[in-house]
Amino acid sequence: MMVSTMEPENVLVFGSMPKTQMIQSSHLVCSNFSRLTNASVFYSSSPLTLMLPLLLLQLSLGSAAILVTFYLLRPFGLPLIFAQVLGGLLLGPSLLCRIPGLLNMIFPIRSFLLMDVVSTMGFMFYFFLVGVQTDIWLLKKITKKSFAIGFFSVALPMILTLGMSLLWMQFNVNPNEKKKVDSLPEIAKAESLVSFQIVSYYLSELRVINSEIGRVALSSSMVSTLCSTCVVTSNILWNQSKDDLSRFFQSICYGIIFASLVCGILGPLLLWEMKHTLGGQPLKQGNLVVFFIAVLMSGFWGHSFGLNIYFGPLLFGLIIPSGPPLGSALVEKLDVITNWVLMPLFFVKFGLAVDIFALSLKTYFKVQFFALLGAFGKFLGASLCALSCQMPQRDAIVLGFFMTFQGVIELDLFRLMKRKQIIGDEAFSAMCLTALIGSGVVALVVPCFYDPSKRYEGYYGRTLAHSRHNSELRVLVCIHEEQNVPSAINVLATLKPTKQSPIAVYMLHMVELMGSATPLLMRQKRPKKLSTRTRGSAPIIDAFKIFEENHDGLVSVSPFISVSPPQTMHEDVFQIALEKGTSLVMIPFYKKFHVGGAVYLSKRSLKIANQNVLDQAPCSVAILVDRGTLKTLHAIWAGWSSSEVAVIFLGGADDQEALALAAKMTGCQNINLTLIRIIYDGDFPDKYMEGIRNDNESLGQFQTNISGNTCAKYWEEVAKDGAGTASVLRTLENQYDIIVVGRRHYDTFPLLSGLTESNENKELGVIGDMLASSDFLGNTSILVVQQHTDNSHSE
Repeated sequence: MMVSTMEPENVLVFGSMPKTQMIQSSHLVCSNFSRLTNASVFYSSSPLTLMLPLLLLQLSLGSAAILVTFYLLRPFGLPLIFAQVLGGLLLGPSLLCRIPGLLNMIFPIRSFLLMDVVSTMGFMFYFFLVGVQTDIWLLKKITKKSFAIGFFSVALPMILTLGMSLLWMQFNVNPNEKKKVDSLPEIAKAESLVSFQIVSYYLSELRVINSEIGRVALSSSMVSTLCSTCVVTSNILWNQSKDDLSRFFQSICYGIIFASLVCGILGPLLLWEMKHTLGGQPLKQGNLVVFFIAVLMSGFWGHSFGLNIYFGPLLFGLIIPSGPPLGSALVEKLDVITNWVLMPLFFVKFGLAVDIFALSLKTYFKVQFFALLGAFGKFLGASLCALSCQMPQRDAIVLGFFMTFQGVIELDLFRLMKRKQIIGDEAFSAMCLTALIGSGVVALVVPCFYDPSKRYEGYYGRTLAHSRHNSELRVLVCIHEEQNVPSAINVLATLKPTKQSPIAVYMLHMVELMGSATPLLMRQKRPKKLSTRTRGSAPIIDAFKIFEENHDGLVSVSPFISVSPPQTMHEDVFQIALEKGTSLVMIPFYKKFHVGGAVYLSKRSLKIANQNVLDQAPCSVAILVDRGTLKTLHAIWAGWSSSEVAVIFLGGADDQEALALAAKMTGCQNINLTLIRIIYDGDFPDKYMEGIRNDNESLGQFQTNISGNTCAKYWEEVAKDGAGTASVLRTLENQYDIIVVGRRHYDTFPLLSGLTESNENKELGVIGDMLASSDFLGNTSILVVQQHTDNSHSE
């Protein structure tokens, strides 16, 4: 037999439910551990009478409830954290456990011993992941604007809610409600806090973390979190010391000593061991085990010092560098098991402690009033400071909404306040319900009120076709990995820089954000000083710098590094494109092909980034498709002594843009350019006539430019349908190093009839997809061009 002291909230909830079997002592629960398993339905014994099978069922129900809720709410744009909290509530007495007998069968009070242990371990690792993903170096980037916004986002709601709570207490004359009224200042403080992790999480879910307003919200929420931490820590320590000033300062000293031990001894030892063990290689299993043990020990020693058991893992996570290689590996290994296996039990346990049917309307509306007052204070503090810092009115309002988000951190704070008997059961249920509803409403409202893509709607006509002939060509080249570099530089080498028309290359290395909650966009000048998150960019930057040096001042290269999630990578692309006024963005295709056309590598996450660039880019876009074995970096320019480039022209704005790009290649002595126009053998419908006239004008201008140029050729092919077009393309077998095509063509174009059905890669268009997946082009690179026009957002 084993006797366990249960948390008061769990026992009280079970005692308040109907038909719950309770023992007379509400603080002692007896559990029989002599038999954990071995029960079988075949021996007329229920597995639910034993601890381990019951725990497995509870884990399964928690994960399943959250998964189903998440998929049901996903069409509405609600994030995972909303589904987690709601899933826990649905399993509790608010819905499922109101069924008679089900509560005692699935969640008997004797099972809470193991539930406490497992959920606490899950929350320890959750706090560790919070620390790992928090980039503390963001503090160095805090400006006066973000400091003011972050400070007043906590100070103003604190003043409003505390002032109102004291006023409420002053006019309360009912002695029966004195205890409830005395808790109002604590409720006011809790509703005024801001969490950096929750704000960054919602920014990622709403896909605005890379936007300008998202970066301001991140740095401001970091300041708010520091202020909130000071308030919460001092408040908890003061309550624990029971108004004893000496015990209060003693607890602070214990915390400082513990933090010094973790940061000064444990952290450097582990990081030194990782530095000498990793050597740039992936994290080994033994290294991971060391870190997991360190997380458990940090919780143990923190609790031994009289601190909260979650403080140690959080502090240990903060000293680990976020991002690759260490932070990314830890998050990758722990994320699924923590968020989908262990944490669901925490939300189930949380949901069991909330009974919305036992909540009186008077208490709910009282808590709701203070919650709304706190949210209004956060909104007002952030918005007014943002407006005073010359931020646009719409952005300032959205920033105010961002600072009102609440999540797991706040819920755990409410639970802690209840366990310390600072607030009652009804107040706890009301605060949790208010946090859930408030965050859900804001998450639904913000996308309707703020769409970052609308910033680019007014930028039209930034194309190669509309650029002046003797002007600087500005190209933004996006790189995902080193294998993208040779083909990208090969394409740049085909362009003809002159003193009158130099080339400005803005190279953006796009790194997928893993193991960090903070995105990064930086201009890099000195590769030797790259951080751990961007160290892999050094060889890429070196290659482009060599390309710049080999063109005697006619080519300038400005390298940038972006570390962000795939869903928001395009924001960094657009920011650079707008600031630098580029006419073309070149992005690598997310698939790699063998010489025979078969796919040997596909990064599906990058497909999202590519599609966002195509849909919203403020200038023209070119997708570069690699095929076959790439040339080495040292042989790039030597291999272009006699390079063959072909341009396929069917008609349309994108083909005209491809023609304008081809015009930049004419005149280069080591480039042989061939323009192949496929003409429809029939009568065009009247709706195509204006487009045909524009096509003929572009072709006529191109022919004039290449007249007398022995390195440029033009010929025409005739076709009746898609089969004829395919046969023309097959004549290009193993003749060219690069083929340039337009992405889109006229709707229901006869020359494409029968080809659209087999278009698997719609990002490349019909012709681009056919060339990329063909087996007759060898290692020819494909460049698919999309012109930026008023209808560039449509297929």
